[in-house]
Amino acid sequence: MTILEELQSRYPQLGGCRDEIAKALDLLLTCYRNGGQVLVCGNGGSAADAEHIVGELLKKFKRHRDIDASVAAKLPPELAAKLEGALPAVSLVSMCGILTAFANDVAWETAFAQQVYGLGRAGDVLIALSTSGNSSNCVNAALVARAKGLKVIALTGAGGGRLGAVADAGVAVPETETYKVQELHLPVYHALCASVEEALFGTN
Repeated sequence: MTILEELQSRYPQLGGCRDEIAKALDLLLTCYRNGGQVLVCGNGGSAADAEHIVGELLKKFKRHRDIDASVAAKLPPELAAKLEGALPAVSLVSMCGILTAFANDVAWETAFAQQVYGLGRAGDVLIALSTSGNSSNCVNAALVARAKGLKVIALTGAGGGRLGAVADAGVAVPETETYKVQELHLPVYHALCASVEEALFGTN
């Protein structure tokens, strides 16, 4: 049983999201195999989820990850032994300096969009989390991402909202109450992170 199949078995209510979750996985794998990075944003509890996702990508999640042998050869063995293979990922919500400066000087609803404009490259992926699907700062970030050639994965509640409408993969979980949406986002992004790790480090 694959990780995504196990997800469906444990959370049958996500059956309607199966194709979009698989599409999100394909986008992530294509991004990483081509040397890209993942940017992540959200508000409130979804900001905490953004940090969580980045944490699962930048270090070991379920399995051992070797670091690049050419890098390890240039390090003291005791240091190299304490490093783990990493998948490049950036939490936009953790950059308090640029976020507060841009929100104060320009507009909060375009703060994530400014970060995506500055950091995003064609081939990268933006993961935007919004339980309503209508968070303006996430929608604007997605619009800038698309304009710059990034792919967009949206994690939303039922219907997808404006964010889902502009996403390349829109995982709209079948709930509308904020905390219930977030409860389903967690197993989705855990399954995605675990699947990416299995695909890219599974031979270790």
